Amino acid sequence: MKSIQELQDIARRVRVNLLRSIHGAGGGHTGGSLSSADILTTLYFRILRYSPHEVLPDRDRFILSKGHSVEGFYAVLAEAGFFAEEELWNYGTFGAMLYGHPTPKVPGVEVPTGALGHGLSVGVGMAIAAQRDRLPSRVFVLMGDGEQAEGSVWEAAMSASHYRLGNLIGIIDHNKLQISGNVDDVMTISSLRDRWASFGWRVFEVDGNSVTKLVELFDALPTDGEAPIMVVAHTVKGKGVSFIENNPSWHHKVPSTEELTRALQELGYQTAEANQ
Repeated sequence: MKSIQELQDIARRVRVNLLRSIHGAGGGHTGGSLSSADILTTLYFRILRYSPHEVLPDRDRFILSKGHSVEGFYAVLAEAGFFAEEELWNYGTFGAMLYGHPTPKVPGVEVPTGALGHGLSVGVGMAIAAQRDRLPSRVFVLMGDGEQAEGSVWEAAMSASHYRLGNLIGIIDHNKLQISGNVDDVMTISSLRDRWASFGWRVFEVDGNSVTKLVELFDALPTDGEAPIMVVAHTVKGKGVSFIENNPSWHHKVPSTEELTRALQELGYQTAEANQ
């Protein structure tokens, strides 16, 4: 079990590696990958039950429903030992293993995602299957806040509460920005706690960029199986790099060589060190 300091160190490496992979590929979703780095780190190095060496039938499942922010997910999977870190530097190149959205071709990826609104529906099916097979598996689904405008999200929300899927944990990366600007300006989603509670979910809110707060919350989540759980994780888009934070233009933007150098320095890594 990783300590808080170890989790913070991993999250910093994840940010460094996702920026390097986006820069090398010449494409990627920088802002949302940075905002969700602490959530992914906490899940994979403190909460989830899995093995990078074998497919365990009773493993926990994770679905990155906001599949466009895959670069941080890949960096976490590499850190967890699902594949060699060197694969990150081939991201987005012809014939490489790592695509622009998650695919089961990549070790550790359960389902292909990227068409927003689908991940929670798949998670509902996985949670029902685990219950019927009497497995202790939990299913975690990470969504974006802009994704909350998709109707299929709310169909899945109704199904999850109807079937009392206490083994299903949804997480919203609530960074308040999407490609078109402020999320509430595009489609009002304010009062997420009330909205999800009205659909029969147990709702919790947390600082999604604090591994300390994330660990405290995930460790304390109810396990009585009475209702599905939604975690509204308040984050900063572009978290960790000052000139990227809260800037919607970085939703899908590639750092130049100069910007990458500056970002890595802010994250405590020198460019020469990171490129070794």
